Amino acid sequence: MRRINQDDEPQIIFEFEAESLMARRGDSVAAALLAGNHWTFRTTPVNGTARGPFCMMGSCFDCLVEIDGVANRQACMIEVSEGMRVRHQRGAGDITRDGADGDDETTP
Repeated sequence: MRRINQDDEPQIIFEFEAESLMARRGDSVAAALLAGNHWTFRTTPVNGTARGPFCMMGSCFDCLVEIDGVANRQACMIEVSEGMRVRHQRGAGDITRDGADGDDETTP
């Protein structure tokens, strides 16, 4: 994947697996990770196979990640934000955990 140069776009910093990455404001988490040369977002619960974005429009669920402590988030459907903490999702995420901001978010 190659990004079209647009130097006037505001840059933000977010974290993926404790690595600081730059993204453009308005990028989805998936687009920002791909632009940062990260291709594996999750592993499957059955056999640990690596998966990454496929459809980039929220239909396939191959881009699930953990964002700010909340599992099962579709990286292609969420806009990256300053200071966001993103991690690989390993297997089935814990859907019973409350959202990091106190929400009772239990679905992707």
